[in-house]
Amino acid sequence: MLAADAWLDSSLYEFGQSFSRGWTKWQDIMSIFHVAGIKRFFVEVLSDGFSFLAIGCVLMVALALPAFDATASGEFNKAENYSIVFLDRFGTEIGRRGIRSDDSVPLSDMPDYLIKAALATEDRRFYEHFGIDVVGTLRALVTNASGDRGVQGGSSITQQLAKNLFLSSERTIERKIIEAFLAVWLEWHYSKDEILKLYFDRAYMGGGNFGVVAAADYYFGKRVQDISLAEAAMMAGLFKAPSNYAPHIDLAAARGRANLVLSNLVAAGFLTEGQVTAARRNPASAISRAEDQNSPNYFMDWAFGEAKTIIESSQHASNNFVVRTTIDTTLQKYAEEAVVSTVRENSEKYDVEQAAMVVTDTQGAIRAMVGGIDYAKSQFNRAIVSTRQPGSAYKIFVYAEAFEQLGLTPSDPITDRPVCIGDWCPQNYGRSYKGSVSLASAFAQSLNTVPVTLSIKTGRDTIAELSHRMGLTADYPVTRSLALGVASVSVLDMTSSYAVLANRGLKTPAYGITRMTTLTGETIFEVDPDAPRERILSETTVANMNSMLRGVITGGTGRRGDVPGVPAVGKSGTTSSYRDAWFCGFTGNYVAAVWFGNDDYHPTNDLTGGTLPAMAWQKFMAYAHTNTDILPVFGVDFVPEPAIIANADPDALAEEIAQRPPSLTPEAARKLVDLAELLNQTLEAGGTTTEARATVPAATKGL
Repeated sequence: MLAADAWLDSSLYEFGQSFSRGWTKWQDIMSIFHVAGIKRFFVEVLSDGFSFLAIGCVLMVALALPAFDATASGEFNKAENYSIVFLDRFGTEIGRRGIRSDDSVPLSDMPDYLIKAALATEDRRFYEHFGIDVVGTLRALVTNASGDRGVQGGSSITQQLAKNLFLSSERTIERKIIEAFLAVWLEWHYSKDEILKLYFDRAYMGGGNFGVVAAADYYFGKRVQDISLAEAAMMAGLFKAPSNYAPHIDLAAARGRANLVLSNLVAAGFLTEGQVTAARRNPASAISRAEDQNSPNYFMDWAFGEAKTIIESSQHASNNFVVRTTIDTTLQKYAEEAVVSTVRENSEKYDVEQAAMVVTDTQGAIRAMVGGIDYAKSQFNRAIVSTRQPGSAYKIFVYAEAFEQLGLTPSDPITDRPVCIGDWCPQNYGRSYKGSVSLASAFAQSLNTVPVTLSIKTGRDTIAELSHRMGLTADYPVTRSLALGVASVSVLDMTSSYAVLANRGLKTPAYGITRMTTLTGETIFEVDPDAPRERILSETTVANMNSMLRGVITGGTGRRGDVPGVPAVGKSGTTSSYRDAWFCGFTGNYVAAVWFGNDDYHPTNDLTGGTLPAMAWQKFMAYAHTNTDILPVFGVDFVPEPAIIANADPDALAEEIAQRPPSLTPEAARKLVDLAELLNQTLEAGGTTTEARATVPAATKGL
């Protein structure tokens, strides 16, 4: 034990001595690098600088990884790279969608003042920076901070091109960082002229045009080589915000922006004030695009999406297509007139701002689509995108399921009385009850307790399932109030659902494209008109439903939808708080659904489906059935009167009309007789001559 203790003590002593000698040597070595005084300050700064540089390099590599991924494939964005020409049902062109693009003109052939106008406005230091204009960015920050609305943005042309080629248009800090890295990558791989050429070819110029070549043709009907200085200035002003400065939308704003571009040319030293004076005095004017504004734009927006789905599924290499649609331009004008005029005449009274309508034939072919009051102000398609509660218009699913499942008929009696599901107790409009009524009467008067009672007997899940089979595509929760239309539906889906009843119970989805070909005539898609259809409802149920829908118009809530001489059937719908008002129905010729409401969901002024929606529906149907064969509705006891064409002598007819006395209603005639008597009494009291009095009764002869 003594030997072990001695060994441990000696070992610790030797270790301590060795460590002391080593530490002394280390201090001697480090003393060589010891800096004191002013030198130490610079050493500390350099040391920290290298540390932060290392951290920055690691951070830059991490931030650059998304940019590396974006350039790895070597492919640019293919955003909206389809060009589609749309034809109506008769083969007449109605408009275009997709891009208008042309990259065939080299940069050297473009007007010099167009290039200078773009550089002066978008990036004056383009040929000097490395992809990121640090000076220009700082200048833009100072300008914005001072409150002056500067004419230059913070992004260089290279950065803008990077966004167009690789990124989306979202505005986030992450995207701006990636954009900066991509701009540097472009500068490394392309020359300045190549970058500028790509920018001129890929920049969006408004109106579906990509690039200055397509824009020159669209706005001015010219080759880009032939545009004037004023036109070049107007085009250069489009790079910033094409939707705000497009001359076919707001010519005054486009000219104001062009004048600013001319000032930039002078400020940048590219042109003198004298050289731009003529362009200021004679500003550019865009050619008329009235035919584009009159096109069925809401329909073409929807059809463009449908066409892209077909193209992608076909995996065809072509980018240019011709699409034959089902739209009828005459019916489209009728629908727009009916909806727009009804809203404008009654918007203040009912506090309603928007409406939508979809019209199909009884086989589902879309003949008209109105997605809003003014496409130029709002491209939001309320007939497709917006889903609203249909109210009582949903009750066709409840009654149809009851007929199918329970074997009921319209004449069967049912008691209209208070009914509750848990703590929810719906009430009728007017808060009264009718007692024992027939199903047809309950449907025509749109009683609420009856469909709730039926939903308890059939089950709400089966009703929801039937609604989806008939045409509703949006999912919605199955709640206690489902029977009263508390579901999210679109106008298009409601039209498809009612088309099932118009088509004898067969599934009738709405469609708008009948044929698609390439520009060379190669067929990509074609509808088969003889394709078998799924039966959704029995013909007995369809006949019962149609007869009840007819009763809604002849003696129920939809009387304003009656079209003289036409077997019209339909159903109104109004949601709680009057937020949505509907009228859906059909004739033997057409199916249509109409919605009225407000985009911000604020309630209307007691607007019901039986008022404005029914009026707009009736107005359209009256237009649409003029000078056409009136077809019957299955299950409706209505025989349209045949058109009578008589042969008559035009001269004799003209003479007869000229000699015919004015037509007066009996009430108006009685009022005129009373007025004549009052005049006679007044004349007699005033002592007028017999000759003057005699002229008064003579005027009343034949009334």
